[in-house]
Amino acid sequence: MDRDRTYLFDIDTALVGRRIVVRRFRENEGSALYQLIQDNYTMLYDVLPKMVEECISKESAETFVRRKIADWLLDKAYCFGIWETKGAELIGYIEVFGIDWHIPKGELAFFIDMQHKEKGIMTEALKKVTEFSFNQLQLEKLAFRVAMDNYPAQRLARKCEFSREGDLRNEFRNKSGALIDAMLFGLPKLV
Repeated sequence: MDRDRTYLFDIDTALVGRRIVVRRFRENEGSALYQLIQDNYTMLYDVLPKMVEECISKESAETFVRRKIADWLLDKAYCFGIWETKGAELIGYIEVFGIDWHIPKGELAFFIDMQHKEKGIMTEALKKVTEFSFNQLQLEKLAFRVAMDNYPAQRLARKCEFSREGDLRNEFRNKSGALIDAMLFGLPKLV
């Protein structure tokens, strides 16, 4: 592992919000993730194509979930499901990954179910995970990349106090194979 620290984190695996619980995935939740991906397939294929390809069945989604649990235990990444508090339904996904423990900093990837967009739920989840990353993981910076035409994610970044740090050319490939540009948003830990 590429890090200089020799201590274990005492961190929460569930972050409770007003309308949601953002918590680490558990074994046997792959089928719920598979269904969420299938329900949002057209949106996700361009945004998170690797994830969509890795979760092409309930079984492969379960393998994905178990790998994310292992990544959590190895301090490689911290993957959460976003669950509604009322019905305990999985409605989103958010992950801190690409962690560089020398700085320390990390990247974010996330999505919310199309039926739950524009309701402030992703804002609540992103704020919870940002607080977790800075206060519990002790990261100094978070960043994420957003396609130039993903206006909702750009608004979300600004709502959560992330700043546009630059433009990245030919950063992603969409499902047709075309290269697309992205914006880089970052947020340093404020002391």
